Amino acid sequence: MKVALVLFDWFAHGGLQRDCRRIGESLHHKGAQVDVICMNCEGDMPEDMLLVQAMNASGNSVSARKQFLMFLERHLAQHQYDAVIGFNRLPYLDYYFAADTCFAWKATRERNFFYRWTPRSRQYMAFEKAVFGPDSNTDLFMLSPMQKNEYLACYPQSQSRMVDLPPGIARDRMAPENAGQVRQEFRDEFGIGADELILLQVGTGYPVKGVDRSIRALASLPESIRHRTRLLVLGNDRQGRYAGLASRLGVADRIRILSGRDDLPRFYQGADICLQPSQKESAGMVILESIVAGLPVLATATCGYAFHVEQADSGAVLPAPFSQQSMNAVLLKMLQGEERPRWRANGIAYGRAGNFYDMPALVAQMIVSGSRIEEDGN
Repeated sequence: MKVALVLFDWFAHGGLQRDCRRIGESLHHKGAQVDVICMNCEGDMPEDMLLVQAMNASGNSVSARKQFLMFLERHLAQHQYDAVIGFNRLPYLDYYFAADTCFAWKATRERNFFYRWTPRSRQYMAFEKAVFGPDSNTDLFMLSPMQKNEYLACYPQSQSRMVDLPPGIARDRMAPENAGQVRQEFRDEFGIGADELILLQVGTGYPVKGVDRSIRALASLPESIRHRTRLLVLGNDRQGRYAGLASRLGVADRIRILSGRDDLPRFYQGADICLQPSQKESAGMVILESIVAGLPVLATATCGYAFHVEQADSGAVLPAPFSQQSMNAVLLKMLQGEERPRWRANGIAYGRAGNFYDMPALVAQMIVSGSRIEEDGN
């Protein structure tokens, strides 16, 4: 069997890219030949996948995406693939892994009239309609109830093609037996004192992830707590704006911005609270990873996986619309209160009781068999 995985950008440590890689590995283990077709590539490709790179565009522009689509059409016509799986919305897909929120929902409900008529918006709307519209036969892998409901509000006829997926986090995110030792070694390595509190934020794309919100929340803390609290940010993006904000708010010495890491489980054990105040996310895998690791979470309700925080009783969820003042107050309460040990225990128990780990193998099985296996997406 020959399978194509299609996405705009391949780079290390991105959540979408990680899902693409793990699904590709599962397909390879089932005997499939896996090609990754992308527009831009940064970093190494797994040895069991073949890179097919259309270009290395300096930006992800309307023109670049149009050229990529033309390349994709030619490439698929010249090569016989048994299945084409997209991780971005594009024509010519047999399956779409819905890592994105619904663009039509955003354009019609969260932006003004003129936004919908920009070249970028028209292109994204056309790509999305090719996947979700009435003339499409693409099977749709949905990640969260929130995301699914928004797509259905804009494309009600797509429901019969939707498959609810369970989460697919790696099992090494679960709290290990020697969690206390891992925590101490991590804090020793980073020079973190026993009485210091560590806030952790993970994710590529700082504006969408709400890194500015986290910096403002840290700066709002009373001095008695702020002086022993640090924020660690992991993920790739331009740092200048956020370093400048931290400097203006007087917390530059309390923040450390790192690039993406392969040793996330250590950070989950070494930190005290995970911050995920995203503007909007289809899922937010970091939320569930933190929960099963025993790390309490403060997330916004606009994250698809925020409901896991409430189900596990392992932190707090900020309602929409977002209020910085509310986040500031909730973070202070979480740091001052005595709930963190209970939240930790609840999260660990939640991770052991639920099946949050088998999504890549499930997707691979559906693709290889050509069948659709209904699963509970919760």
